[in-house]
Amino acid sequence: MTIAPLDDSARALVDRLRDDLVAAEYTVDALRGLWGDEADAALARADRVPARRALTALDPVPPAAVLAALHLLGDPVDEQDLARALPALGVEGAVALGLVAVAEGRAVPLLDLRPYAALDAGGTASWWIVSDLGEQHRSGALPADHVLGVGGASLTLAGLIPTSPAERVLDLGTGCGIQSLHAVRHARAVVATDVSERALRLAAITLRLAGAEAVAERVELRHGDLYAPVAGERFDRIVSNPPFVITPRGAGVTQYEYRDGGRIGDGIVEEVVRGAAEHLVEGGTAHLLGNWEYRDALGGDGLARVRRWVEEAGLDAWIVERERQSPAQYAETWIRDGGTLVGSADFERLAGEWLDDFAARGVTGVGFGYVVLRRPRAGAPAPLRRTERLPDPLGAAPTGIGDHLMAGIAAHDATAHLDDAALAELRLHVAGDVTEERHQWPGAEGPTVIRLRQGGGFGRVVEADAALAGLVGACDGELSIGRIIGALAALLEVDELALSAELLPTVRELLLTGMLLLEP
Repeated sequence: MTIAPLDDSARALVDRLRDDLVAAEYTVDALRGLWGDEADAALARADRVPARRALTALDPVPPAAVLAALHLLGDPVDEQDLARALPALGVEGAVALGLVAVAEGRAVPLLDLRPYAALDAGGTASWWIVSDLGEQHRSGALPADHVLGVGGASLTLAGLIPTSPAERVLDLGTGCGIQSLHAVRHARAVVATDVSERALRLAAITLRLAGAEAVAERVELRHGDLYAPVAGERFDRIVSNPPFVITPRGAGVTQYEYRDGGRIGDGIVEEVVRGAAEHLVEGGTAHLLGNWEYRDALGGDGLARVRRWVEEAGLDAWIVERERQSPAQYAETWIRDGGTLVGSADFERLAGEWLDDFAARGVTGVGFGYVVLRRPRAGAPAPLRRTERLPDPLGAAPTGIGDHLMAGIAAHDATAHLDDAALAELRLHVAGDVTEERHQWPGAEGPTVIRLRQGGGFGRVVEADAALAGLVGACDGELSIGRIIGALAALLEVDELALSAELLPTVRELLLTGMLLLEP
């Protein structure tokens, strides 16, 4: 169901707010200039003290400092100071939008309103994001309809979105609207859905703040659960950080709308993965975050579970697991996320509910990671069904990881049909971000360790021997892989066929991971 969560009056108020934010220079760079790099880094760790001290020392206090104290630090501000900071909107307008409440001459924040900056292949972007106040600004557990702001998961998913052009994009579970802002930079139109009407209202404010014509008019907001609002429709691209948190169904466990999709276990991730096949055009892709259960029953490997969903849906996939937690670690992570203090009576009760739920279903661990899916075109080459574990703690994806993965998928398409003889005829280039490390004992004739290190992408490190290092180093587009292997075999005095059988599978892997390129 398409909704219009802002009426004409609210849209006018948001437009005035945008004018005030521009005039106040309420930006990421300006705030960093007010409180300095050290305080900025501390604030990213939820430590507000350095930033608060820096703002308190300002005289006079600029409008951006008033807004930052109110909405980022959660501090009450004088009503008159807020009026000077928002001359177009006014305090009454801020109250009407639900940004603040005012009592006894003091304004207190009701929403988080923060500047946000992004960089991708299309250049830089600067927006304002509206969400609910985080747990550091409130006491006790979060309300069930809490709308999450910008966090590690948001940044990770933003990094997974490709920057190639798209006609229609589906932002499945938009929350505060941040992914729609990223997606619409490279798409003609975006459909953003959410089961939470409150989230859609805040997303509407976020999108309107980005510019009525440039963004808000190209993003359609729809209310409903997962794919229900887009039944029968297909998209070039789907992006989603679904509410995948595995939550026990006990009566005393809050079901947070922003993270709990109402399914058992990892069922919502399975539903999103399988449903992508029905909502992507041929060649369309989906870019998702998720988690998956490891179980003690037969076939209990978490990545194998996701691969089975993909295969049964007939999709291509590249699945990357970045972290794995035990049931106890998982429970602690998400109980704390809801604002319950570790060690409290409520925490211990909730931890018991989580562990009982995992034990009842034989869950021994939970993996977190990225899922890229594609609906293959008719007559496509061999399917890509890649699963891997990259054992870095899950955090924000490196800039451009979405484009990096899509380049790997393109390399697969270009080479999957080639046998070894045809592969050997290719003239390849070593990627510009690949460096070589060599270590050897003093006085040794040769290196004891050779590593090829990728600067971009996932920053992969490949342990190499002299033959592989020589092959990669010779990939400048002049000689075919076969001729390079022949020269190396002669130099190293080894059998050429045996060396070819050893190196060609690695060449395929280096093409897929972007360390070798078909074109410079």
